[in-house]
Amino acid sequence: MTDSSRYRPEAIELRWQLQWEQLGLHVTPEPQDGAGEPYYALSMFPYPSGSLHMGHVRNYVITDVIARAARLRGRQVLHPMGWDAFGLPAENAAIERGVDPGDWTDRNIAQMRDQLKRLGLSIDWDREVATCHADYYRWTQWLFLQFLDAGLAYRKEATVNWDPIDQTVLANEQVDAEGRSWRSGAQVEKRRLRQWFLKITAYADALLDDLPSLEGWPERVRTMQANWIGRSLGAELTFTTESGAAITVFTTRPDTIHGATYVVLAPDHPLVAELTTDDCRLSVTAFCDLVSRQSEQERTAEDRPKRGVPIGAWARNPASGERIPVWIADYVLADYGTGAVMGVPAHDQRDFAFARQYELPVLRVVIPEGSDPHAYEGQAWTEGGVLIGSGSFDGLTTTEAKSAIVAWAEEQGWGQGRVQYRLRDWLISRQRYWGCPIPVIHCDSCGVVPVPDDQLPVELPRDIPLSGKGGTPLAKLASWVNVPCPSCGAPAKRETDTMDTFMCSSWYYLRYSDPHNDQRPFGRDAVDRWLPVDQYVGGIEHAILHLLYSRFFTKVLRDRGLLGFSEPFARLLTQGMVQGITYRNAQTGQYVAPAQVADPSDPRDPISGEVLEVFYEKMSKSKHNGVDPAVVIDRYGADTARMFILFKAPPEKDLEWDDADVEGQYRFLQRLWRLVDGAHGRGLRLPAPDAPHPAADAASLSDGERELRRAVHTAIAAISEDLEGELQLNTAVSELMKLSNALAAHLEAAGPAVATEALATLLILLAPFAPHLAEELWQKLCGHGEEQPISAGASVHAQRWPAVDPAALVRDTIPLVIQVKGKMRGSLEVPADADAATLEKLALESDVAQRWLEGQPPRRVIVVPGKLVNLVP
Repeated sequence: MTDSSRYRPEAIELRWQLQWEQLGLHVTPEPQDGAGEPYYALSMFPYPSGSLHMGHVRNYVITDVIARAARLRGRQVLHPMGWDAFGLPAENAAIERGVDPGDWTDRNIAQMRDQLKRLGLSIDWDREVATCHADYYRWTQWLFLQFLDAGLAYRKEATVNWDPIDQTVLANEQVDAEGRSWRSGAQVEKRRLRQWFLKITAYADALLDDLPSLEGWPERVRTMQANWIGRSLGAELTFTTESGAAITVFTTRPDTIHGATYVVLAPDHPLVAELTTDDCRLSVTAFCDLVSRQSEQERTAEDRPKRGVPIGAWARNPASGERIPVWIADYVLADYGTGAVMGVPAHDQRDFAFARQYELPVLRVVIPEGSDPHAYEGQAWTEGGVLIGSGSFDGLTTTEAKSAIVAWAEEQGWGQGRVQYRLRDWLISRQRYWGCPIPVIHCDSCGVVPVPDDQLPVELPRDIPLSGKGGTPLAKLASWVNVPCPSCGAPAKRETDTMDTFMCSSWYYLRYSDPHNDQRPFGRDAVDRWLPVDQYVGGIEHAILHLLYSRFFTKVLRDRGLLGFSEPFARLLTQGMVQGITYRNAQTGQYVAPAQVADPSDPRDPISGEVLEVFYEKMSKSKHNGVDPAVVIDRYGADTARMFILFKAPPEKDLEWDDADVEGQYRFLQRLWRLVDGAHGRGLRLPAPDAPHPAADAASLSDGERELRRAVHTAIAAISEDLEGELQLNTAVSELMKLSNALAAHLEAAGPAVATEALATLLILLAPFAPHLAEELWQKLCGHGEEQPISAGASVHAQRWPAVDPAALVRDTIPLVIQVKGKMRGSLEVPADADAATLEKLALESDVAQRWLEGQPPRRVIVVPGKLVNLVP
C-alpha cells in the first residue's frame, strides 16, 4: 500500500482494476448447489459512438452499485455489457470518412470499452456481445425465422421517405423540419414500397393486460406503454357513397352517429382516386402532393391547423339517411384504423375546428343530463350525456346508446362492435447497408423462402462502396444478391433490406445468459435461471419502443417454447439526465461554451458583449455544455466521479453538474483516507476474513462506544433500505458521510472490538459506491502490502453485507428539542423512557429555558414525548 497519508486515486485505481480482472472477481458464477440466488443487473447497452458521456457514466455506475451490493449480499450476479452496434450513424460515418463501417465500429467499441473499465465497473466482459458481429446476428436472423414460421412476419406495401436526387430511402431522422433530405437538400417524397413487418398487434391485448403485473416499473412508463397500445372499444360503421362504394370508419362514439355531417378519407386512401370527381381532381391532386411532403408527426400535431379538400363524392349517413360530403384531410392516416373517419363536429374538438374552418354543418345529438337542449351551442360537447335528435334513441344515456346503436347497426348490416388499437404492426425493413440482413430468398416459383438454419448467418458483405445514393448498396452487389433457391434450386435473389436495429436490441438481454452457445441463441436452462432481469436501468427515452418490443419478443419466444417467463424485466429504473450549465445568446440563439464566459457572475457573449441566458440543460456537443468523463477521472479519480454522480440527485431525477460538488466528494474521500490511515498508524488491524471478529461486551461499553455502534448499525439499516425497493443512492451516500463523522468523533477512544467493527462496516458499505478506495483501505487494515497479491476471498468485494444488531439501536437517552414560541432554541439529552411531566421539568430547568425565558415562567408548555417541548412565554 502507498505510504502517503494523502489520497491519490491515480496510484490505486488501475492497480485494483487489473487485480480484480486477474482474480476473476466479476466473472459470472456457474450454478452451484447451496450457492446464493441468481441476480441479474443490467444497463441498457450503448451505441458505440467512440466517446463516453456523463449520461453513460450515470447509467452504468447506478447499475454497478446494484450489482456490487447484490454480490455482498450473497447473490450470484450476472452483470454484462455489450454494444448496440448496427445503424445509420456508423454507415454515415463510413461514407464521410471512406472507411468500412465494421472497422469504424470495432475501433469505437475498443475505445469505449477502455473508457468503461476506467470507471471500475464490475462487468463480466467475457459475456460481451456486439450486435454487428456475425456470431450475434446469426441468432437475430434465426429469431426472425421463428417469427416467420409463427405467421408473425409478413410483407406489405408501406410509405417511405424518398430522396429523388440521391434515389434512396431516408429514415425519419434524415428528414428535416421542412421536409428536406439532410444530405441532398431535396424535397422528400412519399413512396410505397413492399416491406417487412412483425405482427405485434397480435399481442396487443397481452402487452396491455400484463402491464399491471410490472409492479417494479415506474407508473409513468406503464402509462406511456398503455397509451401507445391505445386499446379503444367502439364500432366499425359503413357509409355508402352514391356510386355504391363502402367507406368504413372506426369510432369510439357510435352514440353520435346521427350527428355525423361529413366523412374524411386519408389522402392516400385507395378510394380517393375512384371517388374524386373531375371538377375536384385538380385540387385533390395538389392537396395530396402537399400532404405527401409532410411527416406523420406534422400531420397529426395537436397545435397545427387541420387542412382538407372535398373530393366531390357524397355518402349517406347510415343512421339518419342524410346526404353528407366526402373529404380528404391531412390528419387522417391511411394505415391507422380504417384510414377513414366520420366527422361529428358537435362532439369532437378536432372535428368542430375543421367544420368551422370549412363551414360544414354542426349537428348536436348529445347534451349534458338535465341541461337545456340549446346549452353549449357554439362549442363541442365531448363528454357523456343524453341523446337528442337521434330518433328512437332519444333520451338514452351515451353509455346505453352505444350498445343499443351498435346492436341496431349489426342488425341492419352497416356496422359491428370492434376493439381497435393505436398500436400498429412493427415495420422492420430498412433500405440501408449497415444492419442485419433479412434471411429470406425470393424465388419466382416458390415465393418467399427462408434461408435454411444451417446456412445462417447470411453475412453482410464487407468492404463494399458506400455513397448514400441510389438505393440500398446490397441490391447493387450481384454476387451477393443472386443465389439458387433453397427449395427448387432455380435462380433466385436475396432480400436486400436489412432489419431495424430495434430487432437486435429486443433480445440481447437473453443472449447474455448463454453468450457462447453456438447451437441456439440461448439454452432454456440458462435463460430461465437468469431471467427475468432483476434490475434494468436506462433512459426514459426508451420507455416505449425498446421496452415494448422487448416485451413482445419475450412473449413470442415464450409461446415458441424457447423460454419460460412472460416479461423480460422485473424492475425498471429510468435514470434522469445529466445537465450542464448552459449559456445562450437569446438574440442569436447561439450557445457559448462556459470556458468562453469570462465572468460567470455577469455572463456575456465574448464577441458581442450581449448578456447571456444561463440555465441547466441536458449535456450535448451542440450546446457546448458537456463534461468529459476522462477529464474528471484524470483529475479526481473514478471513485470521486462515481460518488458525485450518485450523491447529487435521486437516480430517477435530472442531475445538475457542479464542479464545486465534485470537489466536495473528493474532499470527503480524502477524509475517509485520513481516517483509516490514522487508525492504521495507531496499529489497528482487521482480522483475516476466516478469523473470528472480536465481539464487544455491551455491558462494558463506554458512552462513546455505544454511540459509535449505534451510528454503525443505523447506517447498515438505512443503506440497506436505500438499496432495496425505491433505490435512493443519494441518501445512501449521505448515510456514509454521517457514519464517517461518527467514526471521526469516537474511533480513537473506542476499544479494538468496537473500532474494528466500525471500520470493517464502513468499508464494506462503501465498497459498492467507491470500490477502489474501499479495497485499498480494506487491504491496508488487513496488513497486505502494495505488491502482495491477494486471493479473491480476501477482497472487500467478497465479504458479506453486515447485519443490523437491533440491540445497538436501543438508546438509553434521546435528544429532546427545546422550542420557545415554536422556534428551536436548543436541545438536551433526556432518558428515553421519561414521561411528559419529567420532560417538562427537565426542559424548564435547562440552560436553554433559563436563557430564553429570562427567569419568567411560561404561560403554556406543550410536550411531545420523544420529540420536543415547546415553551410559550
